[in-house]
Amino acid sequence: MEDKKGNGNDNAVIQINPDTEETRVTEKAKNLNSAASRGDEYEKEEKEEEEEEEEKEDQDIIVGKIKEVSLMLELIMFVSIMWLLIASLTLKRLQNHVIWDLELWKWCLLALVILSGPLLSRCFISVIVFLVEKKFMLKHLVLYFVYGLRTSVSVFIWLTCVLLVWIFLFDDGYGVKGSKETSKIFQHVTRTLASFVAGAAVWFVKTLSVKLISVSFQSKRFFHRIHEAIFHQHVLQVLSAAQENKIKKLRTANTAMQFISRISKRKKSKEKMTIEKISACISKRLFSSRNSDLKSSQSNEIDESNEIKSESEAKILADNIIKNLEKLQSETTRFIEKKQLQWFLKDEQHVKKVLKLFGAVKSGKIDKADFKKWVTKVYNDRQTLKRSLNDAKTAIEELNRILSAIVIVLIIIVWLLVMGLLTYKVFAVVTSQLLLLAFMFGNTARTCFEAIIFVFVTHPFDVGDRCLIDGVLMVVDEMNILTTIFLRYDKQRIYYPNSVLATKPISNFYRSPREMGDTVEFAIDVFTSVEIIDKLKYRIKE
Repeated sequence: MEDKKGNGNDNAVIQINPDTEETRVTEKAKNLNSAASRGDEYEKEEKEEEEEEEEKEDQDIIVGKIKEVSLMLELIMFVSIMWLLIASLTLKRLQNHVIWDLELWKWCLLALVILSGPLLSRCFISVIVFLVEKKFMLKHLVLYFVYGLRTSVSVFIWLTCVLLVWIFLFDDGYGVKGSKETSKIFQHVTRTLASFVAGAAVWFVKTLSVKLISVSFQSKRFFHRIHEAIFHQHVLQVLSAAQENKIKKLRTANTAMQFISRISKRKKSKEKMTIEKISACISKRLFSSRNSDLKSSQSNEIDESNEIKSESEAKILADNIIKNLEKLQSETTRFIEKKQLQWFLKDEQHVKKVLKLFGAVKSGKIDKADFKKWVTKVYNDRQTLKRSLNDAKTAIEELNRILSAIVIVLIIIVWLLVMGLLTYKVFAVVTSQLLLLAFMFGNTARTCFEAIIFVFVTHPFDVGDRCLIDGVLMVVDEMNILTTIFLRYDKQRIYYPNSVLATKPISNFYRSPREMGDTVEFAIDVFTSVEIIDKLKYRIKE
């Protein structure tokens, strides 16, 4: 740009290149079109999400009924087998009753372990989980691993008990003595059960590895964003509460944040929350899929019934909050004052955090227009975080499927080795087929491995981040293990293979420091007065 002094006055006339003005107009038009299309896309996505949630609710109801029926059947079998076992040990008629050279109580014991073993192992694990929760309530990582590994541990305990009971009943040194053919059959069954126990142990290691990857991938990257989203939701919920019911609703809305504050005061750092200081009740709600006593006051900030579902609802909520705050003012102004926030937010730290969001710590006044924009931004950030967590969960599930396939192949190989079926000829045939598969799918396996390293180790962006790739500014829309979907300024979806992205330089504006700046070069006429230059500097600083 070039400034020239006008004739007879000190006003600076700024001459702008027409090309730059045209580009600015086109950019504004593009921004308006993109905003309109973004709103339409959000509405479509919201409708699709609502339909998916309804389908999931129906599926959950069906699955819940199936679980109830299976639990009733397991209880009926357990009671029946236990009654028969007690009768075979106490009644004289049944004490000496033998079936296939084996006493009746031994058959009852075997049936009890096989049929009712899963129920008993789940009950045992539930008791262990309860004790762990009671002792390690404030350590959410412990609860995370306990809830994630309980199924694998219960299956391992059940199969181990079946193997021990089988050895006790049918081993030559302890139980039934039969012919060579029957002893061979018993040995084959014993080896098969041993391979199942080994497979359960390998499956446990696989599950533990997935949980460790999930913790390192999600906890450190999303904890602070989740904490901010919970705090923003807490502020909106408290400010939107009706004034006459403020005290009653304020207690329930403030419980979660006060609980977090009490935990943080026990530690050395009073202002910064680390991962270990997260609320145990919120953690338990995230880690446990049960809907028991977790819908308490601690989870009110994630109340889905009052959740904002569109930008229009966010704007309506902002207007309602402003009207709610105006009741405390004698005269209507364009600012929200600190006293109004203190009337609703009793914690002074929360008031300071809210003022800091708007840069109004010194003035203590928040512009209502800025507040409306902030409410809309909270909604958009929440939707972005929701998509990020869903994509992270999808990536973890895809990795879990890949590792599960590998573990199943390993279990089959272990079973063949234990059974003695993996002879030299079979081994030669298997290795030749594996070499053929490696020749055919070796490049695919390498690409998949590079994509896994890129997503879980490098991880240069999350959903919603604005990135610059090959000179094109794009927003991350969806992340998978093999591909990443970007959204360009014209709403065009671009699919990038993650193996290709691993070789490209990526500029992430979201993860860049806040001190990041930009430079714009322009020229000023030498005859421009100092006063005009000072005014220009002042306006630029504003």
